[in-house]
Amino acid sequence: MEAPFTFKQFTVNQDRCAMKIGTDGVLLGAWASLEHNPQSILDIGTGTGVIALQLAQRSFAETIDAVEIEPDAFEQCVENFEMSDWGDRLFCYHASVEELADEIEEQYDLIVSNPPFYTDEYKSKDEARDKARSVDALPFDILLKSVSLLLSESGQFSLIIPRKEEEHFIQMASEFGLYPARICSIRGTITSEEKRCMLEFSFRKQTIKKEELTIEISRHQYTDAYINLVKDFYLKM
Repeated sequence: MEAPFTFKQFTVNQDRCAMKIGTDGVLLGAWASLEHNPQSILDIGTGTGVIALQLAQRSFAETIDAVEIEPDAFEQCVENFEMSDWGDRLFCYHASVEELADEIEEQYDLIVSNPPFYTDEYKSKDEARDKARSVDALPFDILLKSVSLLLSESGQFSLIIPRKEEEHFIQMASEFGLYPARICSIRGTITSEEKRCMLEFSFRKQTIKKEELTIEISRHQYTDAYINLVKDFYLKM
């Protein structure tokens, strides 16, 4: 059996999840703003539950819900939630986000998502992993429509996507009345190109705060900015 991933304040089992814990999810869980003091949080496509667990550690939100369509990942997420110190605040729905948006009246002050975004050219021989990483599993328009229904009027929506999708995603978001407030471009090293971006949206048009983050100076030599962002989670930071 695959060893659990141990963070400073919680442990995540991931042997039954197609999408393993990676830098993207942990970055988003650390970066998503809590300045508006959200009382209810939703993690869309939660997988192992790691982002929801990070937000449970970081916040005092009474309700931290997650939604996961894949059965094995859903079951593992529930176990990870129950194993944590915040089990009474964490709940996972076994559903698609469309079903959730249709069925519940509740709205959330903060919605986060590390959505699947690898297209056909990335197909491997692992069907579950491909589904978890394929944009077909959660098209951006369905994600945005669901967020527009589930987000409270003054709420915020944060996600991480490929840098090359940024302009297109912002354009699509505007069609659902969602506008960027913060954008963080991410590169692996000083010399590498920006591969990812984290975006924060709200229903209010405002001046966009632009940020940049470089992860490493050299192999396993992390930048101060990256360490400061994730040090509350990783054991070796």
